Amino acid sequence: MSLNSTYFSPSAKTTDTHCDKAQEPRMSDDSPQNESECGSARRVSREWWLHVGLLCIPLLAVYLHIPPPQLSPALNTWHSSGHFFTFRGNNIFYKESVGVVGSSDVLLLLHGFPTSSYDWCKIWDSLTQRFNRVIALDFLGFGFSDKPRMHRYSIFEQASVVEALVAHLGLSEQRINILSHDYGDTVALELLYRNDHNRSGHITINSLCLSNGGIFPETHYPRFVQKVLKDSGLISPVLTRLINFQLFSRGIRDVFGPYTQPTEAEFWDMWTGIRFNDGNLVMDSILQYINQRLKHRERWVGALTSTSTPLHMIYGPLDPVNPHPEFIQLYQKLVQRSTVSVLDEHVSHYPQLEDPTGFFNAYLSFINSF
Repeated sequence: MSLNSTYFSPSAKTTDTHCDKAQEPRMSDDSPQNESECGSARRVSREWWLHVGLLCIPLLAVYLHIPPPQLSPALNTWHSSGHFFTFRGNNIFYKESVGVVGSSDVLLLLHGFPTSSYDWCKIWDSLTQRFNRVIALDFLGFGFSDKPRMHRYSIFEQASVVEALVAHLGLSEQRINILSHDYGDTVALELLYRNDHNRSGHITINSLCLSNGGIFPETHYPRFVQKVLKDSGLISPVLTRLINFQLFSRGIRDVFGPYTQPTEAEFWDMWTGIRFNDGNLVMDSILQYINQRLKHRERWVGALTSTSTPLHMIYGPLDPVNPHPEFIQLYQKLVQRSTVSVLDEHVSHYPQLEDPTGFFNAYLSFINSF
């Protein structure tokens, strides 16, 4: 019922009539007092409807919980070719390919936010021609992995997920090459810290290549939706239900270059990976990683600047999240032992998807240099 209809409802009409009748005998004496009482009644009525409207917002959010889209043939193939292992009661998806015979080189791929291991699909076959084993996982809360609600997601836990996967695959004694992107960069830095400090159960890292991750809080500019979701408190669960494909695609489109935009089908694959297992409902919890980067900057940037592990950075310079030249200049200043590949000027935040050939060649040049 609209606000206007309130004034024409029987109860509202009765209230007005009562006020009018009360005024008639004492029109000359108490008219201002009666008008004040009637005004108060109308204000109470308006406030009541306002409260009703506010209560309807969560109900609307529940109503908008639309079933997730079906997997595309390409995404279904990726899912079908993968496996699961259990980490603390949660199923973690991973994909593994055995490539070059006679090589013992192992490559581990760590994806970014808010997408999944499918980010590596365009260079997967090329990587299997160079490495004996290529492994990618969906972090907890991402892609095809479980997405528990009321869960405190953290970079530390994701690093432990990676260590558990390596142990599950019997690779604990193997030297691992890590190639990471975005959110995965910070997970990689926690793994690097554990490696350099010889923490129990750590991965032995042979090399580390980062790409377009917000590893420096001072040069990281989260998107508006990210800031809203991570800082909205009790409203966040409502907001996560209100996000749909149109809002998602409009937001993520901005972190791709104008000439390197995904197709509509590729946007749908990204969104489908998020919606799988209701992943949109945990995005606000996962986004606390931005605050964790700031809190643990000394630990993770310190690991980067002090390690003796071979390092490389592949960078898409049109990235609005980690803008050029601010980000890359700080990286080169602080991480002087690292080599850097800056890709074509039209490449933005997802270099492995926007310029897969350039990205692969840059990585191959690095990995063959030692």
